[in-house]
Amino acid sequence: MVDIARRVWNHKWKIDPIVRSLLDTDFYKLLMCQSIFRNKPDTSVTFSLINRSKNIKLAELIDEDELREQLDHIRSLSLSRGESTWLRGNTFYGKRQMFRSDFMEWFEKLKLPPYHLEKKAGQYELTFEGSWPEVMLWEVPALSVLMELRGRAVLNKMAKFELEVLYARAMTKLWEKIESLRHIEDLKIADFGTRRRHSFLWQDWAVQAMLEGLEDKFIGTSNCLIAMKRDIEAIGTNAHELPMIYSALAKNDEELANAPYQVLADWHEEHDGNLRIILPDTYGTEAFLKRAPDWLKQWTGIRIDSGDPVEGTEAAIAWWQNKGENPEDKLVIFSDGLDTSMIKFLHEKFNGRVKVSFGWGTNLTNDFRDLVSDGSLDAFSLVCKPIKANDRSTVKLSDNLNKALGPSEEINRYKRVFGVKDQKSFDIFV
Repeated sequence: MVDIARRVWNHKWKIDPIVRSLLDTDFYKLLMCQSIFRNKPDTSVTFSLINRSKNIKLAELIDEDELREQLDHIRSLSLSRGESTWLRGNTFYGKRQMFRSDFMEWFEKLKLPPYHLEKKAGQYELTFEGSWPEVMLWEVPALSVLMELRGRAVLNKMAKFELEVLYARAMTKLWEKIESLRHIEDLKIADFGTRRRHSFLWQDWAVQAMLEGLEDKFIGTSNCLIAMKRDIEAIGTNAHELPMIYSALAKNDEELANAPYQVLADWHEEHDGNLRIILPDTYGTEAFLKRAPDWLKQWTGIRIDSGDPVEGTEAAIAWWQNKGENPEDKLVIFSDGLDTSMIKFLHEKFNGRVKVSFGWGTNLTNDFRDLVSDGSLDAFSLVCKPIKANDRSTVKLSDNLNKALGPSEEINRYKRVFGVKDQKSFDIFV
């Protein structure tokens, strides 16, 4: 077992770069990347860092030279032979050779493209521009670097025994969470915490704790490197960037209205009918289900990632029933702002009515609340999203107004096209 406190005390060791592999990313990024490589390889995109927690002044906390050093290190990375062999030869979701040879040959040669970094009003403006398959792979490592450097800025001020006690308390806190979930029958839960983790070493420790504490109730991790290292399932399907960029590329309102479904049609073709999980909230779950083509009713399930999870699940159940499908055969994956109380509540409410699964994120891999008196290690809401595609602005409406993105005039257009009326605002809990 790694002595995390000692490694943090000596975190300048070259053994501990924040991102140590191109596989230190979420599995759905690679699945999406292969689909984009096939269907939209020449699309030009811009991704941008967005700090929703405006009170966290990252440029005042994180040294610019250290940030550049970490980002430059990521640009030096490429797949090792062992990593390539794992992707080419492993079985994912029961399918061998999930990744095609042409995609793997491209990925094996990949070096991430340049970044643009500057300071503005106490924040970092960090953007990435270029071809979609290349730029999209910056999202997860960039977030991991910013989150960990902010943590290091706090940890640097602590003495050695302070660090020992901090991590002992954090381990106890996490283990108590795991113990509280043990008794839940039919629990299925995965680690979705790469993007806003405390650190790689901490995420790896959390996964090991879940493996030991929950046994077969723990079904895997979104982190490819940890999945490979620990010989467990890599978990993931798709994310909001697909409909955001497909929609931005639409030439008219009719194409815009169809874009979220064209995403899933391409996805279905890419994966031969596997990985059929709908992510409906990019432009409002209610609007998505109202317009959804009949062929989507046969898909495996749905992921609830914003808004009121009860309302979203009830809407999905009603939609399946209206389409003549049995909701008991369908999978609902909850992945928004989860902690143990919400996991227990949602499992008790919906297990048996649908198949229930959880993607546990920040509150698994970065919950240091109440462990530092001034709250300086508390997690915060940091995202990296596509803001342009072929020089057109992207939009995300979400089921939570606080997660909406895009220029106001485009947001109004999207609301009109998708029939989205007044939106509710929910606190973003990370």
